[in-house]
Formats: sequence, structure tokens, C-alpha cells
Amino acid sequence: MSETREMVEAIDTSAAESEVAELVSQLIQIDSSNFGNNESRGEGAVAEYCAAQLAEVGIESERFTTTDSHREGVFARIPGRNSSRPKLLVHGHIDVVPANETTWEQPAFGGVIEDDVVWGRGAVDMKDMDGMMLSTVRNWARQGIQPDRDIVLLFVPDEEAGGTHGSHWLVENRPDIFEGVTEAIGEVGAFSYNLTDDLRIYPIQIAEKGMAWLRLKAEGLAGHGSLLQDDNAVARLCEAAARLGTHRFPVQLTPAAKQFIEQVEELTGIPIDLDDPNDAVQKLGSIGRVIGATVRNTANLTMVDAGYKENVVPSEASAVIDGRFLPGHQDQFIAQVEEILGDGISWEYIHEDIAVETSFDGPTVDLMASVLRGEDPQAITVPYLMSGGTDAKAFSSLGINCYGFSPLQLPSELDFFGMFHAVNERVPVSSLQFGVRTLDRFLRSC
Repeated sequence: MSETREMVEAIDTSAAESEVAELVSQLIQIDSSNFGNNESRGEGAVAEYCAAQLAEVGIESERFTTTDSHREGVFARIPGRNSSRPKLLVHGHIDVVPANETTWEQPAFGGVIEDDVVWGRGAVDMKDMDGMMLSTVRNWARQGIQPDRDIVLLFVPDEEAGGTHGSHWLVENRPDIFEGVTEAIGEVGAFSYNLTDDLRIYPIQIAEKGMAWLRLKAEGLAGHGSLLQDDNAVARLCEAAARLGTHRFPVQLTPAAKQFIEQVEELTGIPIDLDDPNDAVQKLGSIGRVIGATVRNTANLTMVDAGYKENVVPSEASAVIDGRFLPGHQDQFIAQVEEILGDGISWEYIHEDIAVETSFDGPTVDLMASVLRGEDPQAITVPYLMSGGTDAKAFSSLGINCYGFSPLQLPSELDFFGMFHAVNERVPVSSLQFGVRTLDRFLRSC
């Protein structure tokens, strides 16, 4: 029989609540854009900031570099009262996707706090959680509070480009950081979503799709653009890429997706047509997009590259596909891709990463529900499968059970999912304060 974890009594979190928005704002002001291909900026400055915030309250940490001197992160271990217990990893990434500031209402890297809202790139992905992590342990240090078990804090670079220079490097090269860790929490989960005015769910991420970023290539005869050209690499490539990019893969329910759909249907009384992705969006709003993207494999055409002059038919053309496969379905996905592409198209992986899935049961999951209800009596926790990817892919390879648990209670009108990698990313101050209270109670109770 598994152990039962009781929620501990509340402590004074007013200091953490009062500083968390400013911490998030200052983190946003450090532009840590990740452009991929080991091209990034600002991760070292964010690492320096995080280490300084920990040092200010007497928490020792280590700034580390991974594959290159500009790929930096921070590691700290918060000792628990019972160090013999398995350890919990709490991780956040410190890089963000680039932003075109001309399209923002507020400066993307301004960290503006206006009308109790923090604006800027990273406000939801995921400097909000970084700020909550910092403010929580800083509050513990000031009050001399220890959690029951050791907490491993980890701020990592390069999540936005797949973690090659971040989490995956750490797993392969710094096993000491993960010694004794059996569970982890990070993005993207435990944020509120109003199904109706009086029905609020908090999806907990227990699974995520795998990544298959593919480069497609076609070859043909080069020639003059004015002549008939049957062996045209560009035409063949575009036809094949269009077939793949517009293909609707069949519905296949994994345990996490099945549980999510069944619980939402039971809560709302609304049946969902899984063969029509728009049906879920029309009936459930923005969270319906989660259903459409997580009940099937997907492949989206994202880049095309061919030619060098208007009147020259080139000898080759290439395209990039962002492929995402369900847990346990990678081989099937690749077979489907090859069948759709047909003859005359070769492909290679640009980036490949596993799909992950854990179960939605046990004392940690029960505790998540308990601490959320402690702050929001209406909270209903449901499991879900994430269509994107996180650093959990790397950590799960060590046998660590990973959950998306970055708690936020959000206004019903805020499209949280719609702000990931989008313009006008922002988070309410009250949501961050809710997150601090919930995260504090969870980490001290787990």
C-alpha cells in the first residue's frame, strides 16, 4: 500500500507573495532568447541572477556550463528533514523563444507590471514558474523552514530547442545532480481553466508527445526555367510535403488522453467528436485544442528551402516537418510518414526525442489535488497529455516520474494555452501569488 501524504499547515508566505511578481519581471527583462543551433543569448545572465537571488538568503548553488561557455544553468539542493527519503526535482528552463517586439502591446522584454499583470516573453513559458521557485525557497530560508525531503532545484538552458545543450546534456554528464531523485515537477500543468462559470479544472500533465523534426529532401535535374521539366525536385518536394502537412492521422487514445476526455465529458455532460478537432474547440473553448492535438500523431510543414534564381530549376529542394507522435507510436508514425511521402523523397531527423507518460494515481497526485483545493475549493484535477515537449523527456529517461505542476489560478477570459510562444504573453500577479501559496504547501507536504 502506498504512503499517504497529508497536507501540512500553512505558513506565512506574504514575503514570497509580495516579491514574486518583481522576480518574474526582472527575469523577463533579461533577454534569454533561444534561436536554435546553439545560438542563444542571456542564459548566463539569467543563471547569474538566479544564483544571486539564492545567495542573498544564504542558499548555496552551483552555476554550471553545458556544451558551451554561453549555455549556463543553476543547481541547488534544499536539504530536507528526512534526507533518507527519495528526492524531488523542481525544474524550470531559463531560455525563451524569440519575440518580434513590433507586434506587442508592451515591450516583449520590458517586464512591465501594469494593472496587476506582468507582461513579457517568458511570463507563461516559463519564467513565471522560475520566479515562484525562487520566491518559495527564499521565503523558507528567511524563516528557517525545511521541507520533509530534499528538494533539488534546477534552472536549465536550451529547453526551447530540445534540451541538447541543457537537460539532455545534464542527464548524460551530471548524474550527481539526479542522485536519489524519483519524482519531478515542472511545466505545463496545474493551471486553472473554466469549463463553465462554476466548473474549474486544473489539468496535470502526466504525458507528452514525442518529437520528430524531419528534413525532407527531393532531387531532380537542374535546368532552364523556360523548358519543360518533368524531373523537377521542387515540384516533387512540394507535392509530398503538402500531402504530409495536410494529412489527418487516425485517432488513437493513450491512457492520459482517454482519461482527460472521459473526465471532461463526465463533468460537462458534453460528448466530444474525436474525429472532428473543431468540435472540441467549439464546445470547450481554447482547451479543446488540447484534445485535437493529443488524440493522434501530427505533422506540420514549417519550412521550405529551394532554388537560387528565378529562371533556374534547382537540382534539389528540402522542407522541414514538425512531427509529434503519441507515446508508444514512434515506429508507427515513421511508417505512416514514409507511406505518405512516397517514392523519390528522402528524410532525416533534425531532432528526435521520446514521448513520455506516467500514471495519474498515487500519493503525489493525491497531494496535488489536495493543495489545489486548499487554495481553490472548486479545483478539480484532471490528467492530460501535452502536445508539445518539455525537459521531462530527458529526466524521465532516468526513471523519474515527471509531472507538469506549475500552479496558477487564472481569469476565465485569459487564453493561457494561446499565449505560449505568442505575442502579448502575460500573467496576472494574483495568479503568481496563488502559485506561490500552492507550490509552498505542496513542496513542504510532499
